[in-house]
Amino acid sequence: MLKRGFDILSAASFLIVSSPVWLVIAILIKAHDGGPVFYRQIRTGLGGRTFGILKFRSMVQNADKMGDYSTADNDSRITPIGRFIRRTSLDELPQLFNVLRGDMSVVGPRPDVPQQRSLYSAEEFDKRNRIRPGITGMAQATMRSAATPEERKRLDLEYVDQASLLLDMKILALTVRQVLTKGGN
Repeated sequence: MLKRGFDILSAASFLIVSSPVWLVIAILIKAHDGGPVFYRQIRTGLGGRTFGILKFRSMVQNADKMGDYSTADNDSRITPIGRFIRRTSLDELPQLFNVLRGDMSVVGPRPDVPQQRSLYSAEEFDKRNRIRPGITGMAQATMRSAATPEERKRLDLEYVDQASLLLDMKILALTVRQVLTKGGN
């Protein structure tokens, strides 16, 4: 209950504070190719249920039909504005609405696409989805995008075992440091 209250308060506050940034990003995305500003992708959440995660669109239109669910830094599908919003993690801002809706938490394991279920044993998958996925998690806070799938899985499962508001605060601080010092991937 405390975590959900924190999620709602922080997501609503950050949504208000960041609204001018939203406007600028939306204009730049729309000006680039006239396509949609937002991208919605099916992800796995609490209890293994799927939901539509929101992001600012950072790739060309219909990019999901041109390759798999993962991207490399030099992926030709990423637009110029997309490179910037990915590097700064601004593409994740619309997930504040996912937090307010209850699909996500501010901190938790990043939500997987359904195809990633094959990376887990049944027990690991159930454990990972006992809590809401997050905008940021232990892997993002400590390794950003450099974590291997195995490292990410290990850190996500460790988080489920150790989850607390104090750990969430630590992860948020580490995430801010990662974004500011590493410039993202």
